[in-house]
Amino acid sequence: MSLDFATLATLRDRHPAWRLLASPHAPLVASFLHRVFVAPNVRVMSEADLAEALEDELFALREQLGPEAYPKSAQDYLNDWAAPDKGWLRKFYKPGTDEAQFDLTPATEKAIAWLASLTERPFVGTESRLLTLFALLEQISAGTEADPIKRVEDLRKKRDALDAEIARVLAGEVPLLDDTAVKDRFLQFQQLARELLADFREVEHNFRRLDRKVREKIALWEGSKGALLDEIMGERDAIGESDQGRNFRAFWDFLMSSRRQEELSERLDRVLALPPVAQLSPEPRIRRVHHDWLEAGEHTQRTVAQLSQQLRRFLDDRAFLENRRILELLHGIESKALALREALPSGTVMHIDAMGADIDLPLERPLFTPSVKPRLADLALVAGEDDVDTSRLFDQIVVDKARLRSAVQRALRRQPQITLRELLEDEPLHQGLAELVAYLELAHAGESALADFRALVDDAVIDPVRWQARDAAGNAVTREARLPRVIFTR
Repeated sequence: MSLDFATLATLRDRHPAWRLLASPHAPLVASFLHRVFVAPNVRVMSEADLAEALEDELFALREQLGPEAYPKSAQDYLNDWAAPDKGWLRKFYKPGTDEAQFDLTPATEKAIAWLASLTERPFVGTESRLLTLFALLEQISAGTEADPIKRVEDLRKKRDALDAEIARVLAGEVPLLDDTAVKDRFLQFQQLARELLADFREVEHNFRRLDRKVREKIALWEGSKGALLDEIMGERDAIGESDQGRNFRAFWDFLMSSRRQEELSERLDRVLALPPVAQLSPEPRIRRVHHDWLEAGEHTQRTVAQLSQQLRRFLDDRAFLENRRILELLHGIESKALALREALPSGTVMHIDAMGADIDLPLERPLFTPSVKPRLADLALVAGEDDVDTSRLFDQIVVDKARLRSAVQRALRRQPQITLRELLEDEPLHQGLAELVAYLELAHAGESALADFRALVDDAVIDPVRWQARDAAGNAVTREARLPRVIFTR
């Protein structure tokens, strides 16, 4: 892009990131959105939770700056930030819900990242970046070399270098990185990890933009329906086969490998335990950054799946409109036919070619096959002498799942995640095993993309869950169930 005067003037007027930096409320917007979305890696937040957090932020600022500072309500500020003339937040509604949801736009995250880069860095590394550049050039050169002889020659050079290094290590010569080199490489890793998280929002935004182009093409289509479907399927394939789609799919396949995840966890623990790295006071979330990658990538995958479902419903609506148009045409034909019923036309009305009768031979019809009737044994029912308490047949337990869902949501407002055992310590079971099974059903429903919260199951950890019940004699007893750890998250 050319940075001439006209281009920069247009960016200043239209780009949301530039409008944020030029806004008089930029300190409030950037600090609040960084604390709520970027720092904890939150992808989507409900309107009620976000308004509550912003109200607390505004109250604290009014205590410092006076009651006249930021006079509007939190709800008004959120709607203002999500307006088209700002574009700092994306306001949308999940399918099947009437509560608004908010998410950062890629432009806002770019502005926040640029503001973070303005702070003075205690250490600026250059060696690791230079090595990364050389490694990238080497990968490009090796990956595009079509001559097998040169390819084998390069591989043999690498093998000889590895053999020489192995020989030096076996001889006792173990080269180690000094503290400066360790800090240089770790700071670059930390920066790239943050940038990768920020890239997910832009990838998701690009998918939405491609989907919007397909919808516009459907709305303005004037050709046949078959040609429209061919065009749409081509567009969906273009989304998956675009540079963005192929790159994201390769990243997702690499990260979904359990071996890669275990390797990342082990190496992160080992690197964070090094004294030079500990002196840098790394961010707390860097220890689980690969889990944040997984969560962000999964959110992007769910978004693409929802876009496909919405596109299918959009096509179904268009098919319904076409069918209604056909019915209107048929109704018009019937009306005109009834109007001409008494005035028969003279002469030949139409010619019908290839008149013929359909002939069905009798032997083509299948023979009758009688149905098999079950035989019921003639048994005499004899009344028993046992005295059975029939009142138990009418003692049915109905578990209020809405109450259990509200309990989980209240707990997640106080903290980002909670286990089922911890939740039951605050909210004991009142209906015993039936209520516990209802919680497990909520956890299973939490795996859906439309759920208000998510649920994960850790089979490696077994949690005991206890509750009070009564036996057949009416005595109070303690029941216990052992089940894998269930974790509810936002």
